[in-house]
Amino acid sequence: MAFLRYGNHTAVTEFILLGLTDDPVLQVILFIIILCIYLVTLSGNLSTIVLIRVSPQLRHPMYFFLSHLASTDIGYSSSVTPNMLINFLVERCTISYLGCAIQLDSGAFFGPIECFLLAVMAYDRFVAICSPLLYSIKMSTQVCNQLVVGSYVGGFLNASCFNFFFFSFLFCGSNRVNHFFCDFTPLVEICCSDVSVSVLVTSFSAGTIIMITLLVIAVSYTYILVTILRMRSTEGRQKAFSTCTSHLTVVTLFYGTVTFIYMMPKSSYSTDQNKVVSVFYIVVIPMLNPLIYSLRNNEIKSALKRQLNMKIFS
Repeated sequence: MAFLRYGNHTAVTEFILLGLTDDPVLQVILFIIILCIYLVTLSGNLSTIVLIRVSPQLRHPMYFFLSHLASTDIGYSSSVTPNMLINFLVERCTISYLGCAIQLDSGAFFGPIECFLLAVMAYDRFVAICSPLLYSIKMSTQVCNQLVVGSYVGGFLNASCFNFFFFSFLFCGSNRVNHFFCDFTPLVEICCSDVSVSVLVTSFSAGTIIMITLLVIAVSYTYILVTILRMRSTEGRQKAFSTCTSHLTVVTLFYGTVTFIYMMPKSSYSTDQNKVVSVFYIVVIPMLNPLIYSLRNNEIKSALKRQLNMKIFS
């Protein structure tokens, strides 16, 4: 049952996801494309994690953080993509009340973790380039573990905020969510209780995380750029730039899409645009991240070749 009646009110027990499109042909095409992307996402990020774990030359803080970023990408994509693929194949796309809460919390958990890890990785590059002699002290194993734990705690606190307000919502009218997953904004649109406080608090939470992590990244790379420009060696400059380009590419892709969705005025873009951008940062970016790092990072390419040679000649 989609609704349960309590006195004069009805409570929603499941939601109908309107999805990306209702065109059957386009649904089949999207199913094939997104399934392929998801398989590449899983294989690419799992390969990155395994490669970092088994390669002695990749046992550095940067790759420690990268392995957690890969784990986060798997969790982020898996919180939405499998359910979206199933919905392409069924006539009525539904998700239970609890399933919707889990999906919303997963996005609110993994999204901030990705932000924090990208900021931590920028700080790591800052220390490596600007204070190389103190790198082993400032980025010790204990410090790295604390930074990762702090990232997960930040994600948990943000998810707890979204979770609290979701269960305080009263859905007594339509249960049709105009999206392909349970995102906060389309849920607010069908809520019949007062949402002013929840929208304010969740917007402040998400906005604060985006702004703080972006500030850390911007400050870190400002110092990095100044340090690189002061280098006399051309080879040193190129090496420093090469360690930063892959991370900067990932940062640009992720924050560009997230900022478009959460920071742009609602009147400036449509729901369909929101859906397309959501597909990009939930489905596509987790696939691109391991590809970007593997194609643009010489140490990862070298470690991969070494592991493949060991497997072939062993």
